[in-house]
Amino acid sequence: MSWIPPVYAHCDLMCGVYDPAQARIEAEAVLAIIRKYNLSDDAVFKQRCIIIKEQRAQLVKEHLWVLWTDYFQEEHLTKWPTLHDLFWRATKQAGAIKKSLDEKDAQKLLDLIEEIAVIFKKSKESQS
Repeated sequence: MSWIPPVYAHCDLMCGVYDPAQARIEAEAVLAIIRKYNLSDDAVFKQRCIIIKEQRAQLVKEHLWVLWTDYFQEEHLTKWPTLHDLFWRATKQAGAIKKSLDEKDAQKLLDLIEEIAVIFKKSKESQS
């Protein structure tokens, strides 16, 4: 076996694979599903909406967890001390949206993801 030089990165892969856009896309789907649900009188369609909304909300949580645990590091927490709380609130909101059909709850999730996206963008700029 030949010697492989070590590779250093602050996350599990060299940066470029993480983005809060993944969570945002799923959260946008949640909001769209809630809107369609609220406009429908079809009980079967509404049942399908709930199932798919819950799946999308779970994906939001998973995308946020990966970003939180694999991308953001101690240096980011020093620079943005509210980061842990922001992720905690966002993932809690993603869980809460599973129990809600209120567009305001879905919008709150999108707003929290946008706050994360702003910090993420600033963190990427500081790497350049």
